[in-house]
Amino acid sequence: MKLILALHRLELGRTLLGADFRTALAGMGVSRVQVNLDDDAVAPAMRFGPGAAITAVVSAWTSGDPAAVAGVVRRVDGTADGWLVEEREPLVPPAVADGERADALANVAFLRRPPSMPYDAWRADWLERHTQVAIDTQGTFGYVQNPVIEPLTEGAPDVAGIVEELFPMAALSDHHAFYGSGGDEGEFQRRFAALMDSCARFGADQGLDLVPTSRYCFELVAGP
Repeated sequence: MKLILALHRLELGRTLLGADFRTALAGMGVSRVQVNLDDDAVAPAMRFGPGAAITAVVSAWTSGDPAAVAGVVRRVDGTADGWLVEEREPLVPPAVADGERADALANVAFLRRPPSMPYDAWRADWLERHTQVAIDTQGTFGYVQNPVIEPLTEGAPDVAGIVEELFPMAALSDHHAFYGSGGDEGEFQRRFAALMDSCARFGADQGLDLVPTSRYCFELVAGP
């Protein structure tokens, strides 16, 4: 199963990328961990949302007790919010060596379902209709969707889905790199309008937390 936790404390990079953190997670049955940091490398990027500022995102794949895994993360940041999720990879991110920063702007978005939209309709619209629109209108080379199954921590925000999109680093300052429009301003405008219209259809134009990050992955030897 996959867990995602959003952290809020500042200056967590050294701890989250450290061996002690991975050892503690492996001891709870975690076989793989991904750390996304809002750090200096992505400082110029846009970030926004109605929730508490998110400074890091930890994803963990485990056969162990989800609550125990969340406990390890919350020892780093007691305010961390967590969710149990499914995982879909319409665009599989390129493999990167353990601990190496992916050469990407990894945007992580936390989606909320509009109260007026039934869950099944919201999920279908996001996963079945919007997916191809998002891929066709942006310069992404990695796209990971995580529908939320249930909250993992008490008081976690009512997030219905979490999506990670990988863009070239040039997208930090070049909207054509972000939207894959090849320098054509008319094509950029077309893609932007199509994406915004698609987002509005399932409520992703509001109530969205967007976090720009650097992405690091580690394979672990899970404990008993």
